[in-house]
Amino acid sequence: MTKIAFLFPGQGSQAVGMGKDFFSEVKDSREIFEKADEKLGQALTDLIFEGPQDTLTLTYNAQPALLTTSIAILRYFKQFNIEADYVAGHSLGEYSALVAAGVLNFEDAVYAVKKRGEYMDEAVPSGQGAMSAILGMAADELEKITNEITENGDSVQLANLNCPGQIVISGTAAGVEKASALAKENGAKRAIPLVVSGPFHSELMKPAAEQFDQVLSGLSFKDASIPVIANVTAKPVVSHVTIKDLLVKQLYSPVRWEESVRTMLENEVTTFIEVGPGKVLTGLVKKIDRSATVHNVFDLESLKIAVDKLKGES
Repeated sequence: MTKIAFLFPGQGSQAVGMGKDFFSEVKDSREIFEKADEKLGQALTDLIFEGPQDTLTLTYNAQPALLTTSIAILRYFKQFNIEADYVAGHSLGEYSALVAAGVLNFEDAVYAVKKRGEYMDEAVPSGQGAMSAILGMAADELEKITNEITENGDSVQLANLNCPGQIVISGTAAGVEKASALAKENGAKRAIPLVVSGPFHSELMKPAAEQFDQVLSGLSFKDASIPVIANVTAKPVVSHVTIKDLLVKQLYSPVRWEESVRTMLENEVTTFIEVGPGKVLTGLVKKIDRSATVHNVFDLESLKIAVDKLKGES
């Protein structure tokens, strides 16, 4: 039996103008954008639609903007009665998945990710942290390198295990630089520095996690109505107590995306629908399993195409 997973993109997929056609033409979607503006007390919708891109890309803007856009798109998509058996999101995208699964209401989630972005931005002074994508090296080999450099005083860890041969490392600027050089010396094809404002999903995010724990403690969590594949464990989770605990750990733990996709494949998911801006996650799915069926829903046109194909597949 065919099973479906909804995937939600994370930071990096933001683009000026995302979701604008939903705002213009779909009342239920427009309400999501309006709720975000009201909850945050800022003109987030204007920033999403008008930019500038560099302001939208700031961590504390990109995170609520992406969540808002993804949920606005989901709100309309759900009217076509296409149901998910599992949900998952990449880093920030996990919050969209939690809204989709009924764990958090939208207003609480958009407030939480705004604070999450602020704490992540403040955790490490600008220029002291870094991230880099390492291509063409196995995770266990790369982890030996990062462990060695960390033990020698320059903290660096695996941050995103995205797909075979694509792993992001994160940590101090010196640690990432040394690990990148050593990885290339030991057979990695490339090491690509990423333009980010901080060393996300590294041990350096623990101060942000401590602050963020207090924010989450003030929110109302419910058990998930659909199993959520957690970034930290790459396993299905339903308990709201476990989910809250994992959200704190997620800030300084690696995103196990490849394992998450494999978990869904093992649970008979054959169709993956990326709901939100961009096509990053469906691209990673195809690199993990070329036989998987993928769809993207990021504007009204792509939604119609996806719905027509999905109705034809069922």
